[in-house]
Amino acid sequence: MNKQEKILIVEDELKIARFLELELVHEGYEVSIENNGLDGLQKIQNESFELILLDIMLPGLSGLEVCRRIRKNSKIPVIMLTAKGDITDKVMGLDIGADDYLTKPFEIEELLARIRAALRRNKTNEPEIDEILVGDLILNRKTRRIFRGTVEIELTKREFELLEFLMINEGIVINREQLLEKVWGRRYYTSTNSVDVYIRYLREKIDSGHKKKYLHTVRGFGYVIRA
Repeated sequence: MNKQEKILIVEDELKIARFLELELVHEGYEVSIENNGLDGLQKIQNESFELILLDIMLPGLSGLEVCRRIRKNSKIPVIMLTAKGDITDKVMGLDIGADDYLTKPFEIEELLARIRAALRRNKTNEPEIDEILVGDLILNRKTRRIFRGTVEIELTKREFELLEFLMINEGIVINREQLLEKVWGRRYYTSTNSVDVYIRYLREKIDSGHKKKYLHTVRGFGYVIRA
């Protein structure tokens, strides 16, 4: 863990903010807290952070507006935290530039995994990794070829993009709405059936005939690839 990775928590519920601070400090991060949107935005403008945890419902300035202003001149990862279950809020947050979101209440282990994934994706000083590995499943982003061991797997463009996103987020449970947003785009938000269909296609192609299964369904939550 890089001790210098700094995270800003913008959260008006003091108990939640303090809980997150304790967990993140325990994980080795340097943490700052602001309790309203205006102070949070000013902090972001005056200091350098590697990631922002941003509540949507904030006094002073909403989390959505804070995110919108951040995106005018910064690509810093933003994970939005919301007590709302309305998909409209989630879609709006992603549309204005948030990298991810979690709905309260959430498991701290999932948040930590999402933070690690966002920080990995944001390391722009490192060249893009051509190959993504999960066990003996190999995806080459440059050649767009996939292998399970030494056997090549033929995928459609959509199947490849879905598998790529899941493998990048290895170990993180991704729900259907997130997969639609990241892989299909917002215009497909009328139904989540496409996700289930393509997950079934992927499972047949990468796991069928193998004792070790990589693609898992987490009932009530979504899908995950794990070795």
